[in-house]
Amino acid sequence: MLFQIDHAGRVPLYEQIVVQIRRAISDGELAVGERLPPARTLAQSLDVNMHTVLKAYGMLRDEGILDMRRGRGVTVAAEAAETNRLRELAGLLAEESRRRGLGRTEVLKLVEEYLR
Repeated sequence: MLFQIDHAGRVPLYEQIVVQIRRAISDGELAVGERLPPARTLAQSLDVNMHTVLKAYGMLRDEGILDMRRGRGVTVAAEAAETNRLRELAGLLAEESRRRGLGRTEVLKLVEEYLR
């Protein structure tokens, strides 16, 4: 697993890490239960602050993609694949909606119909 950070880019560093971890999971580079590097190690390899990595890991934990346990480290959660797939489908829906000129309200109404 190799992450690359654009220090001069417009996207915040922690978001770049989040996107790359999500992509690694969806591409099968990271499997359920697989350990990620400790925050300090990843921060050093990317030349970023450790708190930047912790923020990215924390966001992914809150989304159910990563498990963070003291003594066990950071691992890919069992729900990660399902969560990632839903996120992928939501992105496709948003993209197609924009192409068709549908607004946020219209799209949300469509989705709510299927959630009943």
